[in-house]
Amino acid sequence: MLWRGRRQSDNIEDDRSDSGGGGIGGGGGFQLPIGGRTGGGGSIILVILVVIAGWYFGFDPSAILGGGDGGLLPGGGGQITDNGGGQGSGTAPANDEMKQFVATVLAETEDTWTGIFKSQGLTYEDPKLVLFSGQVRSACGFASAAAGPFYCPGDHRVYLDMTFFQELDQKFGAAGEFARAYVIAHEVGHHVQNLTGIMGKFNQMRQGMSEADANQLSVRIELQADCFAGVWAHYTAQKGILEQGDIESALNAAKQIGDDTLQKKMQGYVVPESFNHGTSQQRQTWLARGYKSGKLSDCNTMSGPL
Repeated sequence: MLWRGRRQSDNIEDDRSDSGGGGIGGGGGFQLPIGGRTGGGGSIILVILVVIAGWYFGFDPSAILGGGDGGLLPGGGGQITDNGGGQGSGTAPANDEMKQFVATVLAETEDTWTGIFKSQGLTYEDPKLVLFSGQVRSACGFASAAAGPFYCPGDHRVYLDMTFFQELDQKFGAAGEFARAYVIAHEVGHHVQNLTGIMGKFNQMRQGMSEADANQLSVRIELQADCFAGVWAHYTAQKGILEQGDIESALNAAKQIGDDTLQKKMQGYVVPESFNHGTSQQRQTWLARGYKSGKLSDCNTMSGPL
């Protein structure tokens, strides 16, 4: 991805600090809370599935495991933790290359979605992107690095601990700059859903649903965010800043974090009724659909077969 030298977004809040801890799990590794039971048969599996689902796109597993308002859009109050107004002394330099990369990708999403909204007579509101280290508090509640990147509709912010990118590469075999760009674009896709009212309708619809039905609805929301990421990639390609293999790396990332692939890797078998982000094939299909057409109308995952 030819990102160097392009505009960088000013909507980055660098909240990294030594006090937040190191990488995922405090030691750079992905840890699962499987040392005990939460009650009832199969509870360990439930904990694993919750953490896996939350670890990649969009929510803090503690919101579910702690008995709060769980799911894709956790509830709760609170503000972002103030770590002294910016960069800590040992996590990374203030202008490190990865931060520049994130700021550039965010700027590209701003430009694309501003243009799309304008073409429909709407005004796009840029989200903020918060860089944190170890843990953070958002309007959606507390989250640790183990929750992975997530979007909080309560404060219109995307949260990212960049050590996740190392995990994406080393643990899941999804290397490449555009795989990382896809992660950011997916979360911005949730912001688009929030601005257009889709996310609000999702919250209303899931009230009173069974867990299985709520999971199916969540899959549709997540696949639409994948499709929106593809729409962004479509317009990014038109600018001539994608290189050979970029789209393939994003599609591979979508494959590696599909519910079925993750469950096979973590526990050796799949539980389809627990899927809430979509299978590897579904995630690749919707990302590719958005990329090929560049049309929001082709991202209607809320009805019909997936």
